[in-house]
Amino acid sequence: MSAKLKIINGQVFGEQGTFMAAEVYACNERIVTKEAYDAADGPENIVDAAGDYVIPGLTDIHFHGCMGSDCCDGTAEAFHTIARYELSQGVTSITPATMTMSEETLAKICEAARDFSCPDGADFCGLYMEGPFISIAKKGAQNERYIHPADTPMLQRLQEICGGKIRTAVIAPETEGAMEFIRKNSGSINISLAHTTADYDTCMEAFLNGASQLTHTYNAMPPFTHRAPGPIGAAADTDGCMAELICDGVHIHPAVVRATFKLFGDDRIILISDSMRAAGMEDGTYDLGGQEVTVKGSLATLSDGTIAGSVTNLMDCMRTAVKAMGIPLASAVKCAAVNPVKAIGLTKDYGSLTPGRYANIVLLKENLDLDKVIHRGVI
Repeated sequence: MSAKLKIINGQVFGEQGTFMAAEVYACNERIVTKEAYDAADGPENIVDAAGDYVIPGLTDIHFHGCMGSDCCDGTAEAFHTIARYELSQGVTSITPATMTMSEETLAKICEAARDFSCPDGADFCGLYMEGPFISIAKKGAQNERYIHPADTPMLQRLQEICGGKIRTAVIAPETEGAMEFIRKNSGSINISLAHTTADYDTCMEAFLNGASQLTHTYNAMPPFTHRAPGPIGAAADTDGCMAELICDGVHIHPAVVRATFKLFGDDRIILISDSMRAAGMEDGTYDLGGQEVTVKGSLATLSDGTIAGSVTNLMDCMRTAVKAMGIPLASAVKCAAVNPVKAIGLTKDYGSLTPGRYANIVLLKENLDLDKVIHRGVI
């Protein structure tokens, strides 16, 4: 007997990136056609989505933690806390990010990630490896003590420990061994340029060698100027290259967010939260990668004033992009639900409301407040 779910009367986000009046059908964990739904046995659970937007669950491919827990805690308990909070906010699949740490610490995180799952939390789709292969000059909130030259054997050791769960690795392309690292690994994982001093030509070489993404665009990299376009200009000139944006209202000015959408288009932007363990928590002092972070409102900083990630979940970042930055809702949904999945190669299961994908669905009210979160067909 099948568990059947039908969503009616909503404005459904379709494959063309627009909203339309439609129905969505699910049996067991997957979205199905109407014909398959009608042919399946079992009781119906009908959800009336009148007045709601019906969108794919969001995927945050780059964030560190929330609710007092962090990916770098390296425990199943921390991963459970993270996954449950994210699901409660309509973020139904995740790849939490490590920090620049020792290989021993990274190995502990990878061991915890290897067989982790959380049936009552967001789908754990792997890890995002932010550091240690970065530039000291643009370390941002990363710990300089553990910055390391590009090291394919190290990546392979970590991949073996976590069972291939590393989906994205970041690198500063100007550093020792970086180009060889990109050439060797870009066929198996997503390579993103990050924490870098590289100029336009160096970044273009990196993209030609297989890098395909910018990590938290504008942050921890040279600015985009008319004579020195740097990483941002190189990414814009590279077809298919994705650019991450943190739309928390702190990291990037709204005018720059709008300009970036014009430069890249909504097919090539990935909304991320880059949230740290203080997300969902009160103001106070927290830890990020072994460094003390002070949180006041929506701002998280190190002792020297460096911005240290965000305290805003991805759903709230998407709302901010729409409500405070003038990004159309359909574009924001594409950048928070569809493009992240493309970047990490999981479009077979996520990022769409078409038959075959997991029934990870979010219903948003007209004001973009959450109405319902559906995870693998279960409300």
